Amino acid sequence: MKEIQITAQNASEQVRMLYESAFPDEEEIPWSDLLRLIDVMPLDFTTYYEGAELVGMTIVYQREKLNWFWYFAVPEPLRGQGYGQQILTRLVHRYADRPMILDMESPEQPSDNLEQRRRRHAFYLRNGFRDTGVGRTFDTIAYTIMMTGEGQFTLQDYDDILADLRRHWWPDLNEE
Repeated sequence: MKEIQITAQNASEQVRMLYESAFPDEEEIPWSDLLRLIDVMPLDFTTYYEGAELVGMTIVYQREKLNWFWYFAVPEPLRGQGYGQQILTRLVHRYADRPMILDMESPEQPSDNLEQRRRRHAFYLRNGFRDTGVGRTFDTIAYTIMMTGEGQFTLQDYDDILADLRRHWWPDLNEE
């Protein structure tokens, strides 16, 4: 599997389409803002290819004490074929020097995609993540926060990460 680091200069339409199709609008940073943030934040935006075929993308917000596993997508027709597993294994090894956190739609909140949320949650548990017991609701979506490694993760830690993000990107995040 080949990896390519994405910059504002080499981001392709194919990568944009994967990003915009994989996440609900309310969970996306607008593409133009995301490209600007690549240049002003320590973001590891990586795409993954099997031959010439785009098989996934990740964005990790690198921080001093932990890394925020911000976005992770595999094209829908390729899901369930092991690409997500391969990509996540690479990331866990790449960032083994400090904990990695992610926030995902809660597998407990009633929703139209509840089974998908539960499968995603189980996938992360199988791959070294654990529930932190910390959650947050934005708009009407409840998120659970998971992490790798030792230690605790608090709501204050999450608020600190969001404050850093706001310094670079200012829209109202509709926090409830």
